Amino acid sequence: MTRPAILRSLQTIVPDTVLAQDAVRDVFARQPGLGRLAQRIVTASFDGSGIDTRHTVIEELSPFAEPDEPVFYDRESNLLLSPTTGTRNDVYVREATTLFTAVAQQALDADPDLQASDITHVITVSCTGFHAPGPEYEIVRALGLSDSVQRFHLGFMGCYASMPALRAASQFCAADPDAVVLVVSVELCTLHLRTSEDPDTIVATSLFADGAAAGIVTARQLPSPVPSLSLDRFHTAIVPEGEKDMAWTIGDSGFEMILSTAVPQIIGETILGALRPLYVGEHDMSLAFEEGTIGERVAHWAVHPGGRSIVDRVQERLHLSDDQMRPAREVLRRNGNMSSATILFVLKHILEQEGAERGDRVAAMAFGPGLTAESALMTIETPRPLDA
Repeated sequence: MTRPAILRSLQTIVPDTVLAQDAVRDVFARQPGLGRLAQRIVTASFDGSGIDTRHTVIEELSPFAEPDEPVFYDRESNLLLSPTTGTRNDVYVREATTLFTAVAQQALDADPDLQASDITHVITVSCTGFHAPGPEYEIVRALGLSDSVQRFHLGFMGCYASMPALRAASQFCAADPDAVVLVVSVELCTLHLRTSEDPDTIVATSLFADGAAAGIVTARQLPSPVPSLSLDRFHTAIVPEGEKDMAWTIGDSGFEMILSTAVPQIIGETILGALRPLYVGEHDMSLAFEEGTIGERVAHWAVHPGGRSIVDRVQERLHLSDDQMRPAREVLRRNGNMSSATILFVLKHILEQEGAERGDRVAAMAFGPGLTAESALMTIETPRPLDA
């Protein structure tokens, strides 16, 4: 019988520069040329975001920074600048490479049973920059992995991309029971923030942040009992009516995010259909969907906090408790929306701060362009030692 793939050694990193949400709000609201309506939208979006702090790799946004030649923000004039996409991507290459290798090394160091020579696959995830050789290559070289390690990069898929990365890792382990897959996500969303009077752009500006996460997926039977998750099932759903409400394109002055105010409603209307296939064959779970008691049957919910309104709508539609939504809201409050890395932050929070016990079920979901809903069913799995 094939052993299930296990996600273990989850680690996260955020850049050192902290953005206080109210301070960033004031900067964006005071930009020249911004009309009164746009100013009101800025204030409402930032104040209603559910975010206290975010992190960025742009050091000149720190209140203590004194750059000789500002690129993103001129503090003396309080003017947000508009660097080219090429300039922004140059910063991405430098800063993302550092975070990719750092969080990957951290995940490897955190695992008591695995070392660099055990890694057979590397999957990297990012939608906020491009370069080749890419981050999966940089990780192999920096961590001293074997040149024969199989490398894959999932690029420009958006906020849900860590879910198919975990699914691919699980599939690699099903094909090869000795596989050890390093999954790493790094997103530097703040590189693309810019002033605008467009309501969708303003909403995106109030939410997105930078962060990195990594974990190891394997079906090997390992001796040390560490906090981990069995990757049981995955499902992908597409909501065609939301295709134009969540999108990600490349402009001359950075990547352009479309996140319309209709997204929470669309997700609320379709979330039950997106989750139902995960429970096919489980009679009690089918009844729970009919009765509206699905929240009572699954202990933990890892919801990608794409925004406060999305989290609110998911909680309302699935009848989830405040405790069940705490991981998503806490990650949003402290870190903002870090695109694909965010769901890994939420899973880590559940493993470490929610009193999770062996056998507890975890329902995970993330949303992104398409409109695509990726979901997974997991189980808290703290493996017993081999001699137990």
